[in-house]
Amino acid sequence: MLPRPRSIPALALLASALISSASAQLTTKCNPMEKTCPPDPGFGTAHTFYFNSTPPEDVFTSEANGIKFNEKDGAVFTISDRGHSATLASNFYFFFGRTEVLMKAARGQGIISSIVWGSDTLDEVDWEFKGGNETWVFSNYFGKGNTNVTGTGGDHPVSGSIYDLHNYTSVWTKDKLEWHLDGQLIRTLHAKDANNTFNFPQTPMTLRLGSWVGGDTETQAPGTVEWAGGPTDYSQGPFHMYVQSAHVEDYSSGKEYTYTDKLGSWQSIKVTEGNSTAAEIVNKPPEKSLSEKWAELPEGTKIGIYAAAGSVGGILFIALAIYYFKQRRQGQKEAALAARMHEEERVELERFKREGRNPDDLKFDGTEYAGAAGKGGMMSSI
Repeated sequence: MLPRPRSIPALALLASALISSASAQLTTKCNPMEKTCPPDPGFGTAHTFYFNSTPPEDVFTSEANGIKFNEKDGAVFTISDRGHSATLASNFYFFFGRTEVLMKAARGQGIISSIVWGSDTLDEVDWEFKGGNETWVFSNYFGKGNTNVTGTGGDHPVSGSIYDLHNYTSVWTKDKLEWHLDGQLIRTLHAKDANNTFNFPQTPMTLRLGSWVGGDTETQAPGTVEWAGGPTDYSQGPFHMYVQSAHVEDYSSGKEYTYTDKLGSWQSIKVTEGNSTAAEIVNKPPEKSLSEKWAELPEGTKIGIYAAAGSVGGILFIALAIYYFKQRRQGQKEAALAARMHEEERVELERFKREGRNPDDLKFDGTEYAGAAGKGGMMSSI
């Protein structure tokens, strides 16, 4: 976090508070500091998600605009018009832990790319990227939704550009928060320095990756537009944010996390042990190939399959042999019949020759053979 002069005027402090407030991004469906809420489904493991294809079902939810996944770019978050935003949110929570995200921020004045941790009590940890400021990245945090404070944000130079691929890592324990850029520690927040731990993020978090328009003059407050870097010109779009992968490590090993009171402190979280649904999904072994399945079969089973295959093969061979012999017998009969007809035709031709007649000169004389129908074996056709 960059140092601030002690003699900042009151008006500057107010402006800083408004800007910090503008960058808070969370809402909650059920705040455990206000009422009893269902347990949070835990992660309880460590896994790297590669976004060259759609993530496993029931692990992440795509919110707002659709997100595309491809081999070249990973997850592609696109904003092309007013009202657009794109977010990929985990369906699981981690309770202290670490995330490591490889991403490229979106271009465009007023376009905000972000990596956000968020809890049900509105604890929040952020990486934020302003599309019109390509050489700086911003870190931030909030505790219990309290945005009326100063000094929560930090500004950090980036080597190259935020539009290039960089590694953004956050490490979180009950005692401190760390932000690492491309493997280098750039900021540390100790719990005791966040309003004597009260504003220190300390409750189970989800991971949210996404982009939104902070520079929309029709939908955002003036303070938000100013914080985002100025008004957005949609004619310069579409604006694309890319996430190649996200490693998530839960330092707890629970199946679910339950708030036992309304204080919002880490000490009040009950960890229920067991395998979480998300952990079972991501750790499920890949489908085995046929050769792998065959190799795992017991030797006796293989012998049985060979024997069965041999029996089936034998039956097929016998059936083919019977068919062959039947066809051969039929062929012999047809050949004998053809030979007999040929011989009869030869004998008849020999008879015509002996009688001095040419078979080709015979003409139809108006009578036809009628067998036993007519006397003398002939019947008139008239």
